[in-house]
Amino acid sequence: MPPSPKLKFVVENDTFLRLIEVVLDPSAAEERVAAFAHFCLHDLADFRGWCDSIRARAKNLYPSDVRLVDSQEELLTNLPSATVTVIEELSFGPQEVAAAGANLRFVQKYGFTTRNIDQAACDSAGAKVLTIRRRANISTAEQGLMLMLALARQVTQNANLISNEQLRNAGYQPTTYNRQHTPNGNWARIPGMITLYQRQLGVVGLGEIGRELALRAIALGMRIVYHQRTRLPAQVEEQYQATYVTLDELLAGSDFISLHLPRSPATVNFIGEGELSVIKPGAFLINVSQPNLVERHALQRALESQRLGGFGLDTFYEEPGDANDPLIKFPNVIVTPHMGGSPRWNSLDDIEEVIVNLSRLLA
Repeated sequence: MPPSPKLKFVVENDTFLRLIEVVLDPSAAEERVAAFAHFCLHDLADFRGWCDSIRARAKNLYPSDVRLVDSQEELLTNLPSATVTVIEELSFGPQEVAAAGANLRFVQKYGFTTRNIDQAACDSAGAKVLTIRRRANISTAEQGLMLMLALARQVTQNANLISNEQLRNAGYQPTTYNRQHTPNGNWARIPGMITLYQRQLGVVGLGEIGRELALRAIALGMRIVYHQRTRLPAQVEEQYQATYVTLDELLAGSDFISLHLPRSPATVNFIGEGELSVIKPGAFLINVSQPNLVERHALQRALESQRLGGFGLDTFYEEPGDANDPLIKFPNVIVTPHMGGSPRWNSLDDIEEVIVNLSRLLA
């Protein structure tokens, strides 16, 4: 029989935050533990051993009573006597502080932006707000940047084409330059490559992943514009060197457009026929968020008409997809199989940091 829990955690039911339950709550369903072991197998052969190692580093937290909640109402219902709450999208303000009561010590944001947390209300209750810069978000931003670079430099179309025969079969006209007079760059005569330097990146949704991408785009010398429902404070715009514009301005003026919007009924087919008709001719569209942000038939027509310079997608419309899907037949389309947040260690390390840091602070 497991020992009685010491602490109460109320945790938003995010797919990765469920790991807190798996690690800290001995009553976690065996089916869930086995599912995570299967999920991590290709990067972590001994998932249960990993759980044990975290428990050993956070002995004062195990065992805990971990309550997973899906809504604001469930959060309020479960907060009484909680010591820690961990949230991502749910809000935490005066009502939640009051519901938690005197036991509340920490409000952990699963991310680094705290727009959904009332800092003053937490301060007044003596509850410290904690944040984490998530490795999985950084990795997803890297995936977006990789797609931008690969499309701009036509990497997937031309990788390993090193002989005249290969290049001619691919439709190129390789040549030999007179090295006494000219450089030998691009002897394959591959046209249409571009650089990211001084190009405009339009970020639709400058949230945590969008901001990570912006930081990397700044390093490449890109100009950044963004659009979302609510304009960000001036100091955030300055930090990410981002200018707020309307959606049509972003689409019409950007060389690269990267989508970072949450899954919701409001964002389904966010980019459709109308938006694709406004988009700058030759622009590259990148989606490392949700596939259904872009209406697939309108996308196919935009590629057929060559309105788009290219399209990069991580996570196809169906998983697994169809090898004969017409979208992946375009040479200027790159689709990767839901790799953005990988390897698994990114999210495992995020959860380990949250748990071990809370253990240290509660000690």
